[in-house]
Amino acid sequence: MNNNDHENTPVSVPYVVYRDAMAHDRWAIKGLVIALIVTILLLFASNAIWLYYWNQFDYATEETVTTVDSEGDGIANYTGGDGGVIYGEGNGSESDENTD
Repeated sequence: MNNNDHENTPVSVPYVVYRDAMAHDRWAIKGLVIALIVTILLLFASNAIWLYYWNQFDYATEETVTTVDSEGDGIANYTGGDGGVIYGEGNGSESDENTD
C-alpha cells in the first residue's frame, strides 16, 4: 500500500458537526451584514451633520470703501485684499462690494 492513496480519500465529517459549522457561518454573515448597514448609516449621518453645520454660517455682504491716492491726476490702481483690482482717478475714493 502506497502512502499517496491515503491523501486522496475524502474525510468523513459527521452531519451534526457540518450543521453546526454552517449555523456558525450564517451567524457570522448576519453579523457582518448588520455591521455593513450600520457603517453606511453612520456615513450618511456624518455627512448630514457636516452639511447642517456648514449651513449655520451667515455670509453677509459688506461694502468696503477704499481711498487710493496717486501722484498727480493719473489713474490709480489698488489691489484689494481679495485680489481684485480697483481702477480709479487719483485723490478720490472708490467703493468695492466685498463678499467676504
